[in-house]
Amino acid sequence: MPDPGRQPTPAEEAEPVTPGSRAGIGGPAARGPAAPGPADRLRAVFLRLGDDLRRAEADAVRSLDGLRGPDTGPAGVEIVEGRQAQRRRVLELELGARRTFDAFLTGLNTVTPVPATLKSAGGRWEGDGPARHDDGPAVGYRILVDRDFLAEPEALPALEERVRAGEQVRVVDSPLMKLAVADGETAMVQVSPDLSLLLRPPLVVLAVELFAMAWRHSRPYLREGGDLSPADRRILQLMLSGLTDAATAKQVGTSPRTVQRRLRALMDAASVTSRLQLGWYAMRNNWF
Repeated sequence: MPDPGRQPTPAEEAEPVTPGSRAGIGGPAARGPAAPGPADRLRAVFLRLGDDLRRAEADAVRSLDGLRGPDTGPAGVEIVEGRQAQRRRVLELELGARRTFDAFLTGLNTVTPVPATLKSAGGRWEGDGPARHDDGPAVGYRILVDRDFLAEPEALPALEERVRAGEQVRVVDSPLMKLAVADGETAMVQVSPDLSLLLRPPLVVLAVELFAMAWRHSRPYLREGGDLSPADRRILQLMLSGLTDAATAKQVGTSPRTVQRRLRALMDAASVTSRLQLGWYAMRNNWF
């Protein structure tokens, strides 16, 4: 029986306490470390995942550092701040186009009001209207407008001027962002009234594909001439774009009752009983 008053020797102090040793608990001697349980295995998995994530993060940082330009952020992107700077850059973009110029025109335009797009309002293009390349080959224009643009003052004269100039004009019902693409090589996308991004390869392909997709889902703007008077053509275009009779009347400078009467006359001429049928008739009979 051990002496309670005896002090342990240094060797005994260094000896680990195991079942059946100095602790006074009977049992077999230790047989080595126990096998890891489920919690230990799960902890090891999370540690490995953490290491993998840290390595992936380091690789991503190195990749971004390789793409980053000197001052402007990722390569292929230039930040354009301020409305004057946006007007200047998009004008440079259009005047520098050699083959094609594609653009979204949307309403609530705080950079360049729609009246400034007309030749009579200032001659050269300042953000939305046609810039003429007097020297060099002709540039092909594709212009896509939304419902909000059609509701802007002077929007219809601006579009009809473009049609007369030989530009392709189409309409979508969903809202658009401000976008311009020159030659499929450089694009400008407005992300807020005071901020735009100028995109070059490889990122410019995103703007090119966005324009192509929207163009495929658009419809033609009503053509000049044909069987419609200019007033009826405008009223029909605004109706098809979803404007109310009151908004249409404001655009064409008449009353809602006159708009309703003219649409009723067009329905009678087409021998249809609804505005939806009138839209289909207009498409099938080349009113567009």
